[in-house]
Amino acid sequence: MSSRIIRRVFVFFAVVCLTVAAFAEDEIAAEGSVVFVQSDTQENVTDFESIREAVEQGIAEAQYDCGKCLLYGWGVEKDEAEAVKWFRKAAEQGLPQALNELGACYFDGKGVTQDEAEAVKWFRKAAEQGDAGAQLNLGLCYRQGRGVEKNDAEAVKWYRKAAEQGLAQAQTNLGNCYFNGKGVTWDDAEAVKWFRKAADQGDVWGQYNLGLSYRQGRGVEKDNAEAVSWYRKAAEQGLAQAQHNLGVSYYEGDGVEKDDAEAVKWFRKAAEQGVARAQYNLGLSYYEGEGVAKDEAEAVEWFRKAAEQGLASAQNKLGVCYLLGNGVKRNIVESFKWFRRAAAQGNSDAQRVLAWMKKLLVSITGFIVLLLFFVVLIIRSKKRKKDKLKKAN
Repeated sequence: MSSRIIRRVFVFFAVVCLTVAAFAEDEIAAEGSVVFVQSDTQENVTDFESIREAVEQGIAEAQYDCGKCLLYGWGVEKDEAEAVKWFRKAAEQGLPQALNELGACYFDGKGVTQDEAEAVKWFRKAAEQGDAGAQLNLGLCYRQGRGVEKNDAEAVKWYRKAAEQGLAQAQTNLGNCYFNGKGVTWDDAEAVKWFRKAADQGDVWGQYNLGLSYRQGRGVEKDNAEAVSWYRKAAEQGLAQAQHNLGVSYYEGDGVEKDDAEAVKWFRKAAEQGVARAQYNLGLSYYEGEGVAKDEAEAVEWFRKAAEQGLASAQNKLGVCYLLGNGVKRNIVESFKWFRRAAAQGNSDAQRVLAWMKKLLVSITGFIVLLLFFVVLIIRSKKRKKDKLKKAN
């Protein structure tokens, strides 16, 4: 049996076993994880030269402003270490925003050696004075177990203090805790309440999570059109997860008129930000020619990006492409590699293909062994006949 025939048999059984790939939304209610600092802009901070005298007089607010100028290079050469020096002077006078900013520098390692425990120390000092940003940051540290032992209940405590002061990111994070039952009793309606407060302030994660709540009908009556509305608000602010989910809504025609081209537009925006599911879905669009001109080679490139991030469905699809030679040169070994990776994550399509391939391989091996056995018998039989003729002569 030739290798070409064997490959064709492999391909036949693989095609029989494969099912149509499906689009999927991201379904995780997420919280902001970036340390909060005061959102001053250069216009809100007095010109560096004009505050020099106040700085030298030891006025804490001026020292804080000086640190901001140095940290961001506003009107002076950027110098993070020097910025930390002035944040520390203002912090030592008890200025809450300086305490928080100093904590952020330790947390991120800006102008000082990164030290999360030291960051927590300064966040706590500011949080206990009622600084909302520091309360949020302290909550983040407890939630993630950074600089302090992980404690979801303690995280909720500090998120709530900041959320009740109206800090949008804290409201989103508190909602997320209710949505997932982390540190507090699971309560979808309470989660929606906090998501909405944050979303109404324009918080991107609050908008995304509120859209997710409407999409899933959790804490609020299911409403796909309302979900699309909130996904769009977050997507237009550049949130990749919202862009992907908006793309899925357009592809499926849920909450909005079906529009494959619009789906591709949003998949691409999210895919370019590295969202694996969006990369996979963009690849599927190219593979099927839906919303974009069919291009299997381009599809393979997007499948590969998602597969390399560990997305099982993309690994399976990449295996299919290598097996069938779609968009890439056929390579049975490479297809096995990707099928095995997908199967190891529980992908049923990949597991089914591998199972058939193994059975087929066993069958082919058995056939070849049997064939060789008969060939040997025939050769031996002919040899015996020749030997008998020689003896007779």
